[in-house]
Amino acid sequence: MKRIYTRTGDKGTTGIHGGARVPKDDIRIEANGCLDELNAMIGIVRSMLPSGDERYNLLHAIQCELMTVMSHVATPSGTVNPNPLSVAELTLRCEQEMDAMTVLLHDNGYFLLPGGTPLSAHLQYARTIARRAERRLWTLHRQDSVNKDILCFVNRLSDLFFVMARMEMQRQNWPEEKWKEFAYKRKRETEK
Repeated sequence: MKRIYTRTGDKGTTGIHGGARVPKDDIRIEANGCLDELNAMIGIVRSMLPSGDERYNLLHAIQCELMTVMSHVATPSGTVNPNPLSVAELTLRCEQEMDAMTVLLHDNGYFLLPGGTPLSAHLQYARTIARRAERRLWTLHRQDSVNKDILCFVNRLSDLFFVMARMEMQRQNWPEEKWKEFAYKRKRETEK
């Protein structure tokens, strides 16, 4: 195996697709760092799933697509990226999975405290990482266009992890910790 270190980044720059070097704190690198962190967290979640769990394959597909997404984020506009994106199809699949789970979930009119079972807590953490990645992608998008399907996909991931976390709590018959009722529900109650 070749050496893992190259020493090319010792002066605070790193290479991006197309050969350019940018500062290590460039927004493109920051966005990719968040996506990488999200991918690692999804790997932790997958490692916690029992063998044969139906969520495993969906999370595996998400991880694989995140690798492709990262290659596109590392590619400035005007540079060709040879990796085909499948995020639109995977976004639709995530929506279908959420719809199927939401039908089974008990109604919730409250903001919830993240936590519960270890798996639910890790899914909530993945949700927050996805939200941070989305914020960084929008910052990058203001400087250099990011594919709209990528932006939608990452937005949908945070929703998926929230629904999966709630579903996990329900599967384990673990009560959700409520913080505050949604304001629109409080308003309806006071109007009665």
